Amino acid sequence: MTASARVLVAGIGNIFLGDDGFGVEVATRMRGHTVPEGARVEDFGIRGVHLAYELLDGYDAVVLVDAVPMGEEPGTIALIEPELSELERGDDVAPTMEAHSMSPAVVLDMLAGLGGRVDRVLIVGCQPASLEEGIGLSEPVAVAVDRAVEAVDELLVELCAPSHPERRETTA
Repeated sequence: MTASARVLVAGIGNIFLGDDGFGVEVATRMRGHTVPEGARVEDFGIRGVHLAYELLDGYDAVVLVDAVPMGEEPGTIALIEPELSELERGDDVAPTMEAHSMSPAVVLDMLAGLGGRVDRVLIVGCQPASLEEGIGLSEPVAVAVDRAVEAVDELLVELCAPSHPERRETTA
């Protein structure tokens, strides 16, 4: 028996800070797209607590789509797969339960505090041109939205592929 993985694509960012609205725009553009079985695309904006609670539903992977300063040309798209250990706080200090925080580390700490976990975190990031106050994406980031949609579509095909049961050796 094969089963599709459950994957959440979370468009994140603040639409009032220029290119920080990139992830939200990608999620919006993907509305009406056909996605593989097991995938869900949602605009979470700046609602980190809501994302943590959504992940409690048992996803195998989360794809965060966001503006990510990388020191590249504005509009550059990158796929980033951080080690989960890099996102863990590693201390005994409780994460700040800021309702509008969208740091992956804070969201995953909240998730762990709620008794949940996700096995894989991927980020489809775009180098912003400006994160200053204002609504609307800069030209290079607006152009990058379609490339990001294509990248997410390709990722979903890979991530949602039916898993194959592992062969098990049995001893008699």
